[in-house]
Amino acid sequence: MSILSRLKKSFNVVVGKDRSVRIAYAGKWFFYFIIIGVIAGLGSIVFHCLCQIGLHYFMDFIAGYRPPSPAGEHHFFSPSSTSFNRFTLLFLPAFGGIISGWLVYTFAPEAEGHGTDAAIDAYHSRGGFIRGRVPIVKTIASVLTLTTGGSGGREGPIAQIGAGFGSFLATKLKLSDRERRIMMAAGIGAGVGSIFRAPLAGALFAAEVLYKDSEFESEVIIPAGVSSVVAYCLFCLVFGWGSLFDSPYFHFYNPLELGPYIVLALVLVVIGVFYIKMFYGVTKFFKSMNIPNHIKPAIGGLCVGIIGFFLPQTLAFGYGFAQKALYNELTIPFLFALAIGKIITTSFSIGSGGSGGVFGPSIVIGGAMGGIVGKIFNQIMPGVVTEPGAFVVVGMAGFFTAVSNTPISTIIFVSEMTNSYHLLLPSLLVCSVSYLAAQKWTIYNKQVKSKVDSPAHAGDFFVDILQAIRVKDLMHLVKKVSLIARNMPFSQFKKLFSETKQHYFPVMDQHERLVGIFSSTDIRGVLFSEEIESLVVMEDICTSDIITTTPSDDLNSVLKKFTTKNIDSLPVVKDDDHGVLIGMLNRREVISYYNQRILEMKNRVGN
Repeated sequence: MSILSRLKKSFNVVVGKDRSVRIAYAGKWFFYFIIIGVIAGLGSIVFHCLCQIGLHYFMDFIAGYRPPSPAGEHHFFSPSSTSFNRFTLLFLPAFGGIISGWLVYTFAPEAEGHGTDAAIDAYHSRGGFIRGRVPIVKTIASVLTLTTGGSGGREGPIAQIGAGFGSFLATKLKLSDRERRIMMAAGIGAGVGSIFRAPLAGALFAAEVLYKDSEFESEVIIPAGVSSVVAYCLFCLVFGWGSLFDSPYFHFYNPLELGPYIVLALVLVVIGVFYIKMFYGVTKFFKSMNIPNHIKPAIGGLCVGIIGFFLPQTLAFGYGFAQKALYNELTIPFLFALAIGKIITTSFSIGSGGSGGVFGPSIVIGGAMGGIVGKIFNQIMPGVVTEPGAFVVVGMAGFFTAVSNTPISTIIFVSEMTNSYHLLLPSLLVCSVSYLAAQKWTIYNKQVKSKVDSPAHAGDFFVDILQAIRVKDLMHLVKKVSLIARNMPFSQFKKLFSETKQHYFPVMDQHERLVGIFSSTDIRGVLFSEEIESLVVMEDICTSDIITTTPSDDLNSVLKKFTTKNIDSLPVVKDDDHGVLIGMLNRREVISYYNQRILEMKNRVGN
């Protein structure tokens, strides 16, 4: 066999092994994401079943209240014969609040409130770690809060359930923090995508909700996509295929309709800011109350019950009323009471420490406000706005964008939930305006502005920024220093040393070329040995093993050189001749320059 043939065979063996390793690696992770999707899908199924059971026995059997359901959901049980009783609704949310409050604050305090925020915080600040008990406590507490009349959504609980399992699996497999964060985010996408029957939106939501700016966590999208598809299929195999809402065949064909849509966007921003202010105002009030934490959800539940006594449509999920709004079956006063009442009941239900999400209520609030604007413009200009129900769909997307800073995933969410893909253009306009006008506010307090501000990416950006800066950018910080001749007697140097604050001394030959270097530490042995100092020249003290840098080096490599021998100053030499010294660069000034650049970048982003 020829040498060429042997080399070719060896190359094919190496390439084949490398390909096999890559396939095995991808297969392993694909398997992990499928497992996360299966568990998140099962979690969605269990959570949905528990919600149906709770609604039947609490809202129907005890209070006689039977709110309508969206077209994509059906009751498990036949309606009971219990008559509607407003006074029961008055106290029922307080009953759910005190039980869920005791459960949460006894076993997992981090399960309070809307779980998406806790998952975001775990991603940025906790290495993706969530305690194993949190999903279980969150499931039970959320079911108790939501099915006894508390106003909230299902995305928060199911996001924390999916995230909790992803984190648990990564911890058991002893994966890195980065890998745990990815698996945790995949769980968020799987849970949200399955419970709302919107797999693509679920994956995008998991990658977009982490930041206030219009950024995606790119490394999350594919894992969350795989897990979301698996969870969605599993959920739909049990509860049937199709979208959560049914809607007429809406379509956009008149550019003049964009004017009313812009008005809708501005209205949604105003209501969205009111929602956020109300939500966190109530949250702050309850946190300031000097009473046991587990009592607070009961007080919040009582406030919800008082509102529900007069406006029962504001209790629990409210998706059925959004369904009716899509078909233009509700009046303007009813829609307005639904929107404002839902803001207040959601704030008291979750802000007091109850457990539930904020996406579900946002869909109802945004849909109601969209219905109001659509009806008004339909009366003013019926030739332009012919379908008020279309404003309900766009209102859902625009409102949640205004309160969450997630324009792209929200557009896809609402399109998948309502099966209305012909309204993408007005949805894009309304979501863009809402996002730009309300970017200052967010319902998710744990969002960070961008990747630069995320502790999860601190090391990444440190290296990226350092690699983008060259030593030549710091030439104004490179200092001229006293040069020491190689044959200088130590006694002569001793006099020079007493008159300088210099710590590192380059040693030069007779041609003024760099041949060595020493520090003030290196002379200590000779400094206190007067009997030998007359015999020593500086060449005897210096080291010829010099670590240097050049103007073309990046700061990342410079810092590595600083840490190699724990030195504080480096000789800067010419690129084409390492014997020619330009000056000395100090570690402290490199770090100071880096911090200054980071501050400038943050100021530019902030402006």
